[in-house]
Amino acid sequence: MTDRDLRPPQQRAREDKAAHIGTTKWLLIVLGIAALAYGGWWAREHWAAQNRSQPSAAPAPLATPAAPAAPVELPAPSLATAEPAEVPATPAQPQHPLAPAAQALAADDAPSLDRMAREWLGACALQFLVMPGLAHHLVATIDNLPRGHAAPRLWPLSPVGGKLQTQPSAQGLQIAAANSARYDAVVAFVTGLDPATVVQWYRQAYPVLQQTYEELGYPGQYFNDRLVAVIDHLLQTPQPQEPLDIRLVQVQGQVAPQQPWLRYEFADPDLQARSAGQKILLRLGSAHRAAMMAYLQALRAQIAP
Repeated sequence: MTDRDLRPPQQRAREDKAAHIGTTKWLLIVLGIAALAYGGWWAREHWAAQNRSQPSAAPAPLATPAAPAAPVELPAPSLATAEPAEVPATPAQPQHPLAPAAQALAADDAPSLDRMAREWLGACALQFLVMPGLAHHLVATIDNLPRGHAAPRLWPLSPVGGKLQTQPSAQGLQIAAANSARYDAVVAFVTGLDPATVVQWYRQAYPVLQQTYEELGYPGQYFNDRLVAVIDHLLQTPQPQEPLDIRLVQVQGQVAPQQPWLRYEFADPDLQARSAGQKILLRLGSAHRAAMMAYLQALRAQIAP
């Protein structure tokens, strides 16, 4: 028998009623929470269904950007002292048309150019010319000569070797007269080639050179026009009084350069501002420079009469 059984009947009846009311109260609370949750879920689904059935609004159009300002026209650089301007629009006809050769190479037969050079020049071709890939080396270097830099790795002629010969001067350093001897062999090789024979070989190789030039980034342009322009540029090389003053460019660093003679530059700002091709002619010395410029004039007369 429990304590509840000992209580009076009226008290037990009141406790049973209170317990029943408490249970009913909690049951109603639980049912109310469930009803609220269901109502929220139904409202959300109903709202989502309505949104899905309606087409989405078109995005607002983007604001039209303002027209760019007209570009400022800069003065064209002088070909004698700076890199050339951008390549002009494709010309309708070549300025200096080249008569085609009877037995010209196919445009896509660049390896035959190496073979022609070996057959024509013999051992000299192996001594002075860079092969294979002579067509690319020729075209890329000729195109770069009027620019500020002509990469030696693209030269068609092997480097002469040795280091720049210098002598002391009141201002510091000068190119020694003995330095021109470094170029004796290569200048003799170039100027020893008959210009008429060179042009005959050039006409046979021209389809390969023309295609190589277009593949270099000049579609529709004419390589012979470029060659004539480069020769004209080189013929504008000044004739300064020698010996020429130079200075060694200082490079900061913990490791000493292995070839410091590669860091010489002309002390005269005008000479230093010249193109890669003109600076090559300046370093040759006056005698070699005169011989090379005379040879260039003879070649130009053959390809642009």
